[in-house]
Amino acid sequence: MRTSYFYGVIAMATVVVASNILVQSLFGQWLTWGAFTYPIAFLVTDLMNRIYGARPARRVVFVGFVVGVICSLVGTQIMGEFGPWVTMRIAIGSGIAFLVAQLMDVAIFDRLRSGAWWRAPLASTLVGSTLDTALFFTIAFSGALTFIEPTNDVSWAGEVLPVLGMGPMAPLWVSLAVADWMVKLSLALIALIPFRIIVGRVLPQPA
Repeated sequence: MRTSYFYGVIAMATVVVASNILVQSLFGQWLTWGAFTYPIAFLVTDLMNRIYGARPARRVVFVGFVVGVICSLVGTQIMGEFGPWVTMRIAIGSGIAFLVAQLMDVAIFDRLRSGAWWRAPLASTLVGSTLDTALFFTIAFSGALTFIEPTNDVSWAGEVLPVLGMGPMAPLWVSLAVADWMVKLSLALIALIPFRIIVGRVLPQPA
C-alpha cells in the first residue's frame, strides 16, 4: 500500500513538472503541449481518491501544489525570448487554479463515490477542469486584474478577436481558455478508460 501511495505522489509530481516545461511549447494557434499533460493530474487525484480515500488524495494534491510552486519559482529565473518563462500573474494563477480545482475534484469525487463507477471521476474532473481553466486564465491574463502585476504587460492577451477564429468577439485570452477547456473535457472522457482498468486491477471489488 505504501509503495503504491508513493507511486501516486511521484506520478503527480511528474505531471506537474512535465506540464510546466511543455507549456512553453506551442501546439497550433490556441494551445501548448502542456494542455495535453496537465489534465492527467485529475486522473492521478481520482485514482488516489478511489483507492485510498479523500484524505490521501488531498495529500497528493498538496504535493503537486508544492512542486508547482517550486517550478514557478524556477521559471521566474529563466529568461525566454519575451521575458521570464513564468510571470508573477501566471505563477499565482497556476497555483490558485491547481489547488482550488484539485481540492474541489476530491470533494465532489468523495460525495459521489457510492454511485456508478464512472460518475465520480467524470463529474469531479469536469467541474475541477472547468474551475481550473476559469481561474487560471482570468488571473493570469484578464485586463481587470492588472493590479496583481502592474509591470507585466498582458495587453496582447486582451486583443479582441473572434473566439477560436470563428465565434463571437472576445479578448484573445478567452479563446486560449476555451481551447484549453475543450482539451480538458475531451481528456476527462478518455481518462475513464485507464481509470477503470487501473482501479479494476488494484481493487478486486467493482469500482
